[in-house]
Amino acid sequence: MATKTLEDLFLDTLKDIYFAEKQVLKALPKMARAAQSEEGKAGFLQHREETQGQIERLEQVFEILGKPARGKTCEAIQGILAEGEEIIEDFKGSPALDAGLISSAQAVEHYEIARYGTLIAWAKQLGLKDAIPLLKANLQEEEATDKKLTALAEASANAKGQGKAA
Repeated sequence: MATKTLEDLFLDTLKDIYFAEKQVLKALPKMARAAQSEEGKAGFLQHREETQGQIERLEQVFEILGKPARGKTCEAIQGILAEGEEIIEDFKGSPALDAGLISSAQAVEHYEIARYGTLIAWAKQLGLKDAIPLLKANLQEEEATDKKLTALAEASANAKGQGKAA
């Protein structure tokens, strides 16, 4: 059995985030439909456009590596998205739904932020100079989305979700 290298780990993690972004792309329209506030709906749809661009940048990184753009099943993102689906089911029609959707979206963002930060560090170590700006662009968008979600939660969703526990 061949010894695995940092290059192998980088490619494996790239496949992981590629799979994750594609799953998020599929989930965002459902989240937008479920959101009760217009700001929430618009935010999820805007992030869908950004996610499409992030996938395209990841495809460029695969190209730089001379590898096909293929995802590898990411159980972490599947779990996070499944929790989001549960929130949609369990809180449908409730004033707490948007707060739950935002918390679910932030869990996705935090996972992606962690992955991109790691990939950037490894790309530097591996001398993948052309990949770094692509990964940094994705990271910056994820961080900006996380900030927007926090602002949206603090501005209205969390307050509207308050009420007596069942």
